[in-house]
Amino acid sequence: MLLKIHPENPSQRQILKVCEVLQKGGVVVYPTDTVYAIGCDIFNSRAVDRIAKFKGIPIKKANFSFIFSDLSQLSDYTKLISNPVFKMMKAYLPGPYTFILPARNNIPRIFHSKKKTIGIRIPDNNIPLDIVREFGHPIMTTSIHDDDELIEYTTDPELIWEKYKNQVDAVVDGGYGRNEPSTVIDCTDTEPVVIRLGIGAVD
Repeated sequence: MLLKIHPENPSQRQILKVCEVLQKGGVVVYPTDTVYAIGCDIFNSRAVDRIAKFKGIPIKKANFSFIFSDLSQLSDYTKLISNPVFKMMKAYLPGPYTFILPARNNIPRIFHSKKKTIGIRIPDNNIPLDIVREFGHPIMTTSIHDDDELIEYTTDPELIWEKYKNQVDAVVDGGYGRNEPSTVIDCTDTEPVVIRLGIGAVD
């Protein structure tokens, strides 16, 4: 299913269709404020395994992130974070950043591993934010890479649909994506460390 959704004013009817796919254990491709991503319900282990296979990564080694709709969901999935880190996240989000944080004990069960960290995304794009709000809890997310050596990420949703329609349950067409990923900031130690510089600028 290819669903066209306006990025600035998403149709609730279309958002509900995406949520229905996720509720049934489906895998969905959607735009973010950086590149197109693939995601699923974090509590559906079969769907999480499908994404790991799609990426060609063993689930125990996967570094998938969660998309939140806002920071109020942090305490459900992360351990207590310092006030400076929370202030930094509040200043940067929504935006093209992934924050690596210490995970609560419920995270390893999702990844079938002893994973102690979690990546958090709150993209500056109404489509994934509305999906998560309507869905009621975070969704798994990971970038879609292109096989092309020159272009790292596929930016055209119609090309994504043509290429992956037999591997995913829905593709959300929210217009052309960007070709550069989020900036990743590791906040698991005393001082935050930028481990990948992407679109998001860092002071």
